Parts: sequence; structure tokens; C-alpha cells
Amino acid sequence: MSGATVAEFIGYWEAEGLTYVRRGDYEWMASLVPGKRVLEIGCGVGFATQALARRGLAVLSIDSLEPCLEATRLRVAASDVTLMLAEISTLTDQQRATIEAFAPDTVVCWLMGAPAETTGAVPTDAGKAVIAYREKIHRVVAELAAGLPSVQFLHLVDRTVIPWQAKDIGRDTLVGYHNGKTFADLPFVGQRRHALYRKLEDNPADLVRMMKTHPSLKGAVPTLASLLAERKK
Repeated sequence: MSGATVAEFIGYWEAEGLTYVRRGDYEWMASLVPGKRVLEIGCGVGFATQALARRGLAVLSIDSLEPCLEATRLRVAASDVTLMLAEISTLTDQQRATIEAFAPDTVVCWLMGAPAETTGAVPTDAGKAVIAYREKIHRVVAELAAGLPSVQFLHLVDRTVIPWQAKDIGRDTLVGYHNGKTFADLPFVGQRRHALYRKLEDNPADLVRMMKTHPSLKGAVPTLASLLAERKK
């Protein structure tokens, strides 16, 4: 887990995020984003927002936790970054109007997570609560993107564990999963050429615990799994 409380969640990502920064992971994720105007779902503590801003992109970042927005305010000073406190699954009419007026080209949802007090995660559930929470939010994000005519792309990045030698098969699995579940009956489609993996050389502790819990993951490595979906023509 990445923290039971909001304070622990912030502390975890302040430390873990620096590791991602040193490896260039956020810059890699940002380099895959098309368009010029980005709606970011979940700013965390601002490292991802910072990477998007450094590319010269206009960013509207939404988070449901005020401490995350405050951490991002302290980290990101770009004039083209706007922060909004909102719960993505219960947007008000005014919040939705603000998003529509921003007219994003791309919606990004990276490394989706929340404190255990939100997800219901416990150390013994082998990550099931976090997975369920991630699936729920991904679907809500995809539905939001589908309802915004300006959005042409949806970019999802999450951590997972795969046998590295089987990453080509993993691409097919990643595409099939999101097309069949996240994007089902929605005007977005992921393609294999836009399914990418990036090895995490410094193994995050929570993913290491997952590997130990699941014997089938022996020999697997923690990775970032990226999928860029496009609006159907």
C-alpha cells in the first residue's frame, strides 16, 4: 500500500516520486502525450504535472485531495497550469463547464492511487482493493473523456509486474483488457503500437510485496505500463 492516511500517502509519493524523477520516468510519460492541452486526473504531489508543464503544455489538473493540490502548487509555478479540487466521479455542473471550456486534446491518468482509507486496501488483500479502485476510476475517466468532444486521446499509465521476456505478449494483454473493459461501448480504442512497458530498475516496495504474495510472478519485474487510446474516427 502507498499509505493508510492522506498524510502517509503524501509522504510515500514525495519519496517515491523523487525516484521516478531521477530515472526520468515522468519525462518519459510526458513525452508520449500528443496535443497541446492536457486534462490531468490526479496530480498527486506534482511531479507528473511538472513534467507536463516542462513540455510547454497547458494543463488543467484535478485532484480530490487538497493536500495533493497544495503540494503541486508548491512544486509547479508554470502559468499554463490550473489546479481544481474535484471528485471526478461526482463533478458539479460548474466543474464540468470549466473542463469543457478548457477544451483538452488529451486526458491523462497516471499511476492512479489513493490512501487506504479511500480504497479500503489492507496489507493482506494482495492489492485487490487498489486494483478495484483503479478499474473504477479508469472507467469514470474514460466516460468523462468520451463526453468531451475536444478530447482525441486518453493516456493511461500504471505500475504492474510482468515477466520482462514476455512483454510483447503483455502488450496484447494490456490492449485487450482496456478495450474490453475500460473503453467498452465508448469511442476510444487502444492499439498494440501504443502499448509500451518501461522497466522500473529500483523496485517499489509495494510491488515487491506483490511479487512475494503471488508465486506465479516469480522472475517478473516491476514496470510502468502505458497505453495511449485514440478516439475512433
